[in-house]
Amino acid sequence: MKYRTRTFYTETEKALMWERWREGESLHAIAQLFDRHHGSVRGILARAGGIRPQPRTRSARSLELAEREDISRGVMAGQSVRSIARLLRRAPSTVSREIHRNGGPCSYRASAADQAAWDRAQRPKPCKLARNRTLARAVAEKLRLEWSPYQVAGWLKRTYPQDETRQVSHETIYRTLFIQARGALKKELLQHLRRTRGMRRSRHHTQKGLNHGRITETVSIRERPAEAEDRAVPGHWEGDLFFGSHNSQIATLVERQTRYLMLVKAPGKDTETVVDALIKQAHKLPRELYKSLTWDRGKEMADHRRFSLATDIQVYFCDPQQPWQRGSNENTNGLLRQYFPKGMDLSDISQSKLNAIARRLNERPRQTLDFETPAERFSQCVASIS
Repeated sequence: MKYRTRTFYTETEKALMWERWREGESLHAIAQLFDRHHGSVRGILARAGGIRPQPRTRSARSLELAEREDISRGVMAGQSVRSIARLLRRAPSTVSREIHRNGGPCSYRASAADQAAWDRAQRPKPCKLARNRTLARAVAEKLRLEWSPYQVAGWLKRTYPQDETRQVSHETIYRTLFIQARGALKKELLQHLRRTRGMRRSRHHTQKGLNHGRITETVSIRERPAEAEDRAVPGHWEGDLFFGSHNSQIATLVERQTRYLMLVKAPGKDTETVVDALIKQAHKLPRELYKSLTWDRGKEMADHRRFSLATDIQVYFCDPQQPWQRGSNENTNGLLRQYFPKGMDLSDISQSKLNAIARRLNERPRQTLDFETPAERFSQCVASIS
């Protein structure tokens, strides 16, 4: 059997990998560019946790190679440290440290000193959470409550607005989780994230298939009123079926303005069963808070006209293969995977259990709501119509 030799990717090839990864391409698609197995690409990306490393740059205050060559010539000519410093317009202490750090006057060489400085600059820098263990414990505590890094960072900023030592960016949290070499947050906390993967994926990545069901007599999302499009008023919902194993599913409904979530038990995925469940759920809300429903083109909504006749709620449908047009619902379905992993049988989950999980999600602060919760925003809407 003939084995392939080990591949060493160039910096240009690695840059191409990172660009395609940022655009949302799969590991298999990226590997095909190099005629390699996806595992070789994953090894490159996983070392950085799926987060593209920042390109290395020199500090503007560092000595440049040309300056080190002037130092080397000055030392060989027997010039004093102060005269070399005046020539370079640098402090004498800077020149003195440079010479003694790199072998002294007898051994100083510009190229070797420049490379040594570049190597020293690559030493690991402790991140903020590694330096501040109190802050790291606070972050870990919130992550264990299934808060996202966005929510944790926003809550800290809102709770301690005048104390930067008690604040940390969501990006730092993500990097510390996915790059374990930072050593501040335990790897076990990854299981509390919405999507328990080993490295970060691009927001453009999707695994939605092309054949997602077809129905007729639909009203396009392009005809949806402007108030629904710009989230100006409450009462416009997005819906979808969320699938588990053994042909089990639940219906998910998300209100566009408040991001309030409702989960509906659906014993079957046939259109009659799904529409019956949605009609029953719709009757639980005031008419002012349920004006429209946007769905994808799944066949479970083939009987959408019966739903509209029973509830006086207009149903709008996304364009084919455009799940981002129901962005709030797609995002929420991703959050639900934390509670309902792929392969889980959803048929035995009661409506009361679904209500409890929806309540837990509705009581999390959301960045898009200025870190208020969907429950708070929805309660304000209910109060305004009372």
